[in-house]
Amino acid sequence: MSPGKRPIPAWQQRGIEGTGSYGAGLARHLAAAGIRVVEARLRSEAAWAHLCGAAPIPASSGKVTRWRLNRGGNRDANHALWRIVICRMSSHPATRAYVARRSKEGLSKKEISAA
Repeated sequence: MSPGKRPIPAWQQRGIEGTGSYGAGLARHLAAAGIRVVEARLRSEAAWAHLCGAAPIPASSGKVTRWRLNRGGNRDANHALWRIVICRMSSHPATRAYVARRSKEGLSKKEISAA
C-alpha cells in the first residue's frame, strides 16, 4: 500500500446489487462521495471477457496448440470490442506496430485480433 493511502474497508470493496435507477443512482452517489464503486459481477478482466464472449477456450488437437473464442456472452458488447480492435489495427500506432510484429511471427490478422 502506498504511503498516505488508507485501506479500503471491506464494506466498500463489495459491488452494488441493484438494478435500474436505484442501482445507478446509488452508484453515482457513492462515487461522488469518493467511495470506489465496482460492478459486482465483473471481478476481473477474465470475468469481463467471459461476459462479452471474448474469452479464449482451448481448441488444441494433437501437437497443435490453438485457442478459439467463446461464442456465448453479450453479442453487442462483443461487437463493440470487435469494432474497437479493427479501428485500432488500422489507425493506432502502437497497435499497428503490434500487428506488424505478430504478422512477422506468422499469425493471421484474425489470430492477432483474437490474441
